[in-house]
Order: sequence, then structure tokens, then C-alpha cells
Amino acid sequence: MHIAYFDAFSGASGDMILGALLDAGLPQQELENGLEALNLPGWSLETRREARGAITGTRLVVHEENPQPHRHYRDLKSLLERSRLPETVKETSLRILQRLAEAEARVHGMDPEEVHFHEVGALDTLVDVVGAVLGLELLGIRHAACSPLPLGHGFVECSHGRLPLPAPATVALLGGVPVRSGGASRELVTPTGAAILTTVCRTFGPMPSMILEKVGYGVGSHPEANPPNVLRLLVGERKAELPSRPLLVLETHIDDMNPEFYDHLLEGCLRDGALDVSLIPMHMKKNRPAVLVRVLAEPEKKDAILRRIFSDSSTLGVRWYAVERAELPRRTFQVPTPWGSVTVKEAHAPDGSSRIQPEYDDCKRAAREHNVSILHVYEEAKRLARGMSDK
Repeated sequence: MHIAYFDAFSGASGDMILGALLDAGLPQQELENGLEALNLPGWSLETRREARGAITGTRLVVHEENPQPHRHYRDLKSLLERSRLPETVKETSLRILQRLAEAEARVHGMDPEEVHFHEVGALDTLVDVVGAVLGLELLGIRHAACSPLPLGHGFVECSHGRLPLPAPATVALLGGVPVRSGGASRELVTPTGAAILTTVCRTFGPMPSMILEKVGYGVGSHPEANPPNVLRLLVGERKAELPSRPLLVLETHIDDMNPEFYDHLLEGCLRDGALDVSLIPMHMKKNRPAVLVRVLAEPEKKDAILRRIFSDSSTLGVRWYAVERAELPRRTFQVPTPWGSVTVKEAHAPDGSSRIQPEYDDCKRAAREHNVSILHVYEEAKRLARGMSDK
């Protein structure tokens, strides 16, 4: 699996991200051909080699060949929705622009649809965002990660007046992302750079293990050499690794609740989107018997799960932490048994074999309705599913 790691030792911006992709081997002509799907005339890309201190990389500049109209977020969204871009590129680009518009709107107290990208220009923003997403696609990147992001300090003058650094929109976009002081009195991470990286990167932290293939350096517009205004991109291959995704574990200790209520709590968490819920017997202080309630969920389900635990249990506090779960590729399909349709889940193991698991609830329903053994229903569903899988 091809992976990319953005080493943002000196920050990141939209043009630096796109410049790093080009420097790492993204063919400029393929990028320009892909961007033609925007159906947006009157601009061109220029790339040139530039140095910042001791590091030389690719500097990307978007030129407006004809005066461009003022565009708000709603205009950029409409352009993308009408474009001929691949659906995956279109969807990710729309998500980045939406997050950027919502961050700007939240800071300045306005409707996201009315956000106008004053500082960098709507054209630059659109090309940087779509170009970055398209570039990752063209390079075959299946997993992107990023280092903790360094933030500058000081103030910057913009169309909204004097703003502190990091810019408020940048801070709004970096919620939940590891950051550090960059030690520079200038902007290191721009809102566009923050929006792109926090959308396309699945993890932030140390560089993942890989067989390194390419390195690219994207040069920013600031001439500063200390630290050099450069973003480094490392591209490599990660072999024999199962697909994984970030999840959350939420858990709490309970020692004062009617045991009959746990069933209701478990069912409620599952209805609210929990992937798994477990109840683990334990002993607490003074040797009191207790239960550890542990819930596995996607990060976006956190608030719903928290509300459920607090409303349906006696706990006074819940903790959570991030985990990474490796998952076997799987699919779900229906098999027609003599007792009705049964849902079956098929997973593929690393050795190429498959594992077939009929759904218990479907087997139980069929067994009750037809007064047959649940074991008979289960084995027949499994046999039929194996035959369908082999075809």
C-alpha cells in the first residue's frame, strides 16, 4: 500500500502541499489535465526550483491569465459539483472547502455560504485544494499521515483587520490535532493548509514504517530560511499490513447500579452507533464488585455514546482514548435458505482464506418461525453462503 507522510517541520500551506507532491514525482501535465475537469478557464500553473536556506524544492504559483470574478464558498461549491472530476476527488475536495468555510464563518460570525477567501484568493484556494486531492489520487496514495503541526506567533494584517497568529480559522481547523510551538514570529500553518491536511491525513504523529521511495520538498512564498519555508513529503510502500482505521474506546467503572439495567444500556449504545460494547466484572476499592463498561465507537459517535452512558447508567464520569483497529476486508450479503433469507458476513484473511458467519438474529428468527434447530439453520446458511462465495 502506498503511503505519504507530510513532515511539516516548518508548517504547511496549500501551495506547499501541492509543490511537495509535484517534487515527489507527480507529473505536472497529468495534474493540469486533471484540473481541466473544473471547467474553469483563465489560469495557469508555474513551477520553478527555489531554495530556502540549504533546502531546494518546487515552488508552485497559480497565475490568473484573465481577471477572475469574486467568488464565495457557494460559488466554489457549485463549480466543484458541476465539474467532471472523479467522484472521490470531488467529494474530498468539497469536504475540505466546507470545513474551511465553516471555520472562517465561525470566527467572523457569518453564514458559511457567504465566506469569501480574501487573503489567498478563491482561485488559488480551489486549485490548491483540488490539486492536492487529485495529486494524492494520481500518485496512488492510499494512506496519508502528518507530523504534529508547528504554529507561529505574532500578528498578521488582513481584510478582517489585525489577527493573532496562528490565525483563528487555522486554530478552529486543528481541533484534536497535535500541535507545537514553531518558534517563529510568522504564519507557519495557513487555514488552507490546515483544512487539507486535517481532511486527507488519517493520523498525526511519528512517521509510519515504510520502504521509502520518493521525497519531495514544497517551497512556500515566505523567503525566511530559519526555519526554511519548506514542507517535506515522504512517499513509500507499506507491505503486508491490514487496513486499519482510528476509533475511540469509551469506558467507565460502575459499582452502584441495578444489574438488570446493563442490558438496556448495552442496547442503547448499539442503537447509537457503537461498534461493540462489553461488560467486564471487576473489583474496586474496599473490594466492592463492579463492572467495567467498555464501548468501541467511531470518533463522530462520541457525543451520542457519552449522552447514552450518562443518561442510562449511574456513572459520574466517562473517559475515552484513541485506538487504531486493523480490520479484515469484509462484505455482507443475503442467502436464501428453506426458512427464509439469512444475512451472512464474509471476511477475507491475510492467507487468502475466507470466513463466513451467518447473523445470529436471522438464524434465531428462522428457527422460531419454522420450529427447527437453530444449529440446522446456521449450518445450512453457512453451506449456501460458501457455495455463493466460491462462484
